[in-house]
Amino acid sequence: MHSKLILSFLGSAALFAGFSASPVDAQNKETFRSYLETVKVKAAAQGVKASTLNRIIPNIQYNDRVVRLDRSQPEVVPNKPIPNFEPYRRRHVDAARINGGKRKKAQINSILTRIENETGVPKEIMIAIYGHETNYGSYTGNFNAPSALASLAYEGRRRKLFEAELIAVMKMIDMGVPQSGITGSWAGALGKPQFLPSVYLRLAKDGDGDGYADIWNNETDAMASIANYFVNAGWRRGQEWGFAVNVPRGLNRASIKNKTESPRCKRVFARHSQWKTMKEWRALGLSPRRGFWAPDDQMAVLLEPDGIGKPGYLLLSNYRVILDYNCSNFYALSVGLLADAVK
Repeated sequence: MHSKLILSFLGSAALFAGFSASPVDAQNKETFRSYLETVKVKAAAQGVKASTLNRIIPNIQYNDRVVRLDRSQPEVVPNKPIPNFEPYRRRHVDAARINGGKRKKAQINSILTRIENETGVPKEIMIAIYGHETNYGSYTGNFNAPSALASLAYEGRRRKLFEAELIAVMKMIDMGVPQSGITGSWAGALGKPQFLPSVYLRLAKDGDGDGYADIWNNETDAMASIANYFVNAGWRRGQEWGFAVNVPRGLNRASIKNKTESPRCKRVFARHSQWKTMKEWRALGLSPRRGFWAPDDQMAVLLEPDGIGKPGYLLLSNYRVILDYNCSNFYALSVGLLADAVK
């Protein structure tokens, strides 16, 4: 949910907001069908077989509800103050989600162990993503993805994004994924990991060797796909994501301020400090809140999500991999903390 970024569209579609929406006549079926014919030509040019397109296109229906849901997303105001992290943490790393994660981990532990050994992605990280995206599979969305994406593309506000994902869905069907089974969130995020169709094409993994990466019904495939995403994004085996630290009130924050501007998710990365070694952070007076401290030569950035006097976090390179899944500090922090709590 993007380059390599996947957004959890159930809560993060607002990241794409900000464009003016033009009215859509939902009753104008002729115009909708005509638009689909233009997409058909583009999909054929990208290699989707004519027989597949002739089977898909007639079954796509305009869904006014997904358009209304998309338009109801709050606008992202660049200068709006960022709220504190703590209320978000309490909602997303609560007892129910922690206990649910422990139960799910126990249920599929042999699967998780094998995937962890193969990829280096910790089982608790896989579980934390699973918990955040779909509450361990309890809600994956029941919108027909081809119709939802076609409706959003036709509406036109973010046509480039949704049309590309619509063609990606057509490619999925062309390769044998059952059209009736491709369901997800209203914005096209699919299955237990909530992959966009383009991400499915690149990174969905057949974890059990049956020839089909079924991220909707098969937890082995879903967990293998999440791990494959993390490996592709650069996860470092054996390294933590980060940890909470005590930060001296008198720390000269101006001297460690990040002076570079990220080409993506600028607001997210702007909150991070400069990179420093763990040895340098210790010399500046930072100390772990719960005992763990990474090796002295590892690099980390500092994030103080709730300001001075509140817990800070030293974030290692694997934290950036979580951000690749959903570029939100609140999301990435809560994934890491949930993983720690489940462990």
